[in-house]
Amino acid sequence: MPIATKIAGHISKSSWIRKMFEEGERLRQVHGAENVYDFTLGNPDTEPPREFQEEFARLATNPIPGMHRYMNNAGYQETRAAVAEVLAEASGLPVGAEHVVMACGAGGALNVVLKTILNPGEEVIILTPYFVEYKFYIDNHGGVPKEVWTNRETFQLNIPAIEAAITNKTRAVIICSPNNPTGVIYPEESLKQLGEMLARAERRYDRQIYVISDEPYARIAFDGKHVPNIFRYVESSVIVTSHSKDLALPGERIGYLAVNPSARGVEQFMEGAVFSNRVLGYVNAPALMQRLVAKLQRASVDIGEYQSKRDLLYDRLTAMGFEMVRPDGAFYLFPKSPLTDDVEFVKMAQKHRILLVPGAGFGAPGFFRIAYCVDRGMIERSLPAWQQLARETGLGG
Repeated sequence: MPIATKIAGHISKSSWIRKMFEEGERLRQVHGAENVYDFTLGNPDTEPPREFQEEFARLATNPIPGMHRYMNNAGYQETRAAVAEVLAEASGLPVGAEHVVMACGAGGALNVVLKTILNPGEEVIILTPYFVEYKFYIDNHGGVPKEVWTNRETFQLNIPAIEAAITNKTRAVIICSPNNPTGVIYPEESLKQLGEMLARAERRYDRQIYVISDEPYARIAFDGKHVPNIFRYVESSVIVTSHSKDLALPGERIGYLAVNPSARGVEQFMEGAVFSNRVLGYVNAPALMQRLVAKLQRASVDIGEYQSKRDLLYDRLTAMGFEMVRPDGAFYLFPKSPLTDDVEFVKMAQKHRILLVPGAGFGAPGFFRIAYCVDRGMIERSLPAWQQLARETGLGG
């Protein structure tokens, strides 16, 4: 075999999201782009906010000498300080530039954290439904993923189930709020209970257990809700995030990790994170993007557009008989599959040129994901096809 056996196995289990996106490319060639309704990929169709365009133009016409040279492995001091200022306001804690490492997106940041904290064979709890790449990231660094279901009716944290899964090998719990794929936000009370439970577990097993909060959707919250800052509730906590969603910059791979300044051994953690960032080969987040986002830590795309699309799809699909939790944020719906076999349902949807991702791709058979960060016109054009699909699967339609 020309590649590693493990990698060959991972390929066979690789992301349903990409598989369905590639199927969309094939269908568009056959039927025309306007006749294919692709809800597979969380790839924002919106453009970056005006502030980004203005700062981009300013920097292009007034370049800073040396702006494309190497930098400190943690990133530019002024960018880290800008990130820290906003986090300090949100948490009420003395977060400083020394607690931040700029990274190549949330995926890069998460790999840096896992490399920093994991010993071979240690366990990382992931909450079902989960972003499938978590498993591969954990495996990258010798860890063992351990799946724990959230509440199956609400997708909220199931604290007793998480506590029951903790062992003397548990090193971290990964949470994502607003969640991909469900869109739920974990409220303050749940995070407080999580922090209290983990403090008990740390004393019981005499080991530090981190919460890694994956937050690329943290600014995309609806109906006046907000995402509580994890630093307030969990001492050993790390935020990993990117500007792929809130600034609509997925192709720029710009993000960061930030550690709770109250965490035990915070200085050593930061030394490890900077080292891991370097030896993983990321070395630095892109220099130009670091310069740009330093001025944009309070900017965001228009959240109202996403909320409007959520309302349109949620209202119309539930009227057709589809069952789902109303999401609080992000840009996904995660309905129950009308068929027991969610993969079979997704194949049936393809016949109507609707492209979806089965819940099995998120560890949650029996559901499917809709990414509605797409053109509103496409959503509206898709509705007759959704009605046909609903009738075909025995829903009201």
